[in-house]
Amino acid sequence: MFQIATAPRFDWKETARQYGFGFHTIDGEPYWTEDHYYQFSLQQIENDLEDPTEELHQMSLKAVERVVNSDELLRKFQIPELMWPLVRRSWQRREPSLYSRLDFAYDGKSPAKLLEFNSDTPTSVFELGLFSWVWLEQKVDRGEVPRHADQFNLLQDLLVARFRQFKTELKDNVLHFCCCKDTDEDRGTVQYLQDCAEEAGLETAFVYVEDIGISTCGQHFTDLNDKSIDAMFKLYPWEFMLREEFSQYLHTAEVQWFEPLWKCITSNKALLPLLWDMFPNHPNLLEAYFEDDPRAKHMTHYVRKPIFSREGSNVSIHFGDEMVEEVAGPYGEEGYIVQAYHSLPRFNEHHVLIGSWLVDDKAAGITIREDIGRITKDTSLFVPHIIG
Repeated sequence: MFQIATAPRFDWKETARQYGFGFHTIDGEPYWTEDHYYQFSLQQIENDLEDPTEELHQMSLKAVERVVNSDELLRKFQIPELMWPLVRRSWQRREPSLYSRLDFAYDGKSPAKLLEFNSDTPTSVFELGLFSWVWLEQKVDRGEVPRHADQFNLLQDLLVARFRQFKTELKDNVLHFCCCKDTDEDRGTVQYLQDCAEEAGLETAFVYVEDIGISTCGQHFTDLNDKSIDAMFKLYPWEFMLREEFSQYLHTAEVQWFEPLWKCITSNKALLPLLWDMFPNHPNLLEAYFEDDPRAKHMTHYVRKPIFSREGSNVSIHFGDEMVEEVAGPYGEEGYIVQAYHSLPRFNEHHVLIGSWLVDDKAAGITIREDIGRITKDTSLFVPHIIG
């Protein structure tokens, strides 16, 4: 695993404009960066990242089975009791999912360590699935990376194939997509996924979360054209949805959700102590406990994470009695877990995180994020990679 300096493409911002990558800079600060890239060997990709990604995913499904059969665990996962029947039904039906991302600390030598699952609303699919591939093709064509260079990037092909599978299951062949207003990154992510669905032959429609309505009989969610929403991809967290006024209609409005409701379990930080309990000392897991577990008091170097935290919010790192880093945010009332601290590798003062993607049970590619701090946030840099 090497960091290799390279000259940015002179026309990369124009290329970004052509491909609709409008969030390459966020609040005046760079998000996409290409003055360097990371190089991996094929063995590192296949053995150290692909295999653990698929194995940990299967382990997480065993954890879901345990949670849906335990009132105690559903309560620990902070899932509202009124929603338990819906979560259980979603799992019992084996409602299909689209994708997930597993975040790893990996230095190219030691086993990759799972930091968390992002299996409900993971972002950065456009950056990997399309724009990273364009970067590689142009760099190869211009002789700026080796001709034989490849990239672990099956994401777009697997997403299109997965949407093609969904096509046979949708009631009226229309798949709605939604995200919140005033979020360029989320809108770009959803537009990319919508394009993948259309390439797979699906008819699609878009509606902002804030504009979703309910029919007078309460049997259907509707868009701004009063069209019934029968299938919906939502870039909106289940933990929000389950607590909002409209959640009462989840019991009556028959919607095929992507991601399915059972993913409120695998997108939850409570999954980390459960996995450690089920698979203790697994080489790709870090020791983790619910904060009120007596064993948590014996940890010295640890990371404290809210059960519902996203993008590093309210995460803090502790060395003994000292808190060495913290990110502010709106989470925490739901409770915390603690996880053994495992340092991210550092390259030129940046801490490097590997995001490993999974579509339809198959490892699909990796994304690389960098940050000066130890905690990866939504503003952390996105950096391309090659296999070479």
